[in-house]
Amino acid sequence: MTLVRDAGVVLRTYRLGEADRIVVLLTEGHGKVRAVAKGVRRTSSKWGARLEPLSHVALLLWQGRSDLAVVNQAEVLDHFRAVREDLERVADGFAMLEAADQLAQESHADPGLYTMLVGALRALADTRNDARMIVPSFFVKALAHEGAGPVLDACARCAKPAGSVDLVAFDITEGGALCTACRRGRPVSAAALEVLRQILGGALGRVLSAPRPACADEVAALATEAMEGHLDRRLRAVHATSGLTW
Repeated sequence: MTLVRDAGVVLRTYRLGEADRIVVLLTEGHGKVRAVAKGVRRTSSKWGARLEPLSHVALLLWQGRSDLAVVNQAEVLDHFRAVREDLERVADGFAMLEAADQLAQESHADPGLYTMLVGALRALADTRNDARMIVPSFFVKALAHEGAGPVLDACARCAKPAGSVDLVAFDITEGGALCTACRRGRPVSAAALEVLRQILGGALGRVLSAPRPACADEVAALATEAMEGHLDRRLRAVHATSGLTW
């Protein structure tokens, strides 16, 4: 067996036997990893709580021939207590975990996605930030990282730039924003497109620290639609808590 040191975010867990748990993590150096945490469901376990979803931990793993590693040690790097103590923020956190779980590949390192997820969770834990804007920001930035970011500065169908046509619709199957002549999908406001451009253009900090824009719900709908279109599946964590139908 090989001893592996890494850092990771716990995406989800499920039970194994009477006392063990399988932990699914997005790690910095090894991508998505599944590991057995032995005995953590016993009341006497001293570190089972460190391996709950939303935990950011430093890990020591034993990796053998099996697809499952074995957790030897876990030390908490971030508790994200402000997230866990707020029902809306914890729901937002789980939405990002679910998206990251679907984007990450088993045993394929993606330090960019890992860094993005840790940064988004830290932003969510900072109560000075507008939590409503963090999930859509994570979604569109993660899509851009995947090479699947929506087209926002031109018509995704005819390629005419925003300066020469009005972008009035959004359809992820077409690749993003659409002009009046090519319009299909959902209507989109100029304000929502501008916020999305700011998120992808390096002004995320300003978006999160500014007062919530009137188009926040529209931006969230567009970002979720884009992420779900890329994943080809609905995000249960989003729809279970929002009650929205988009």
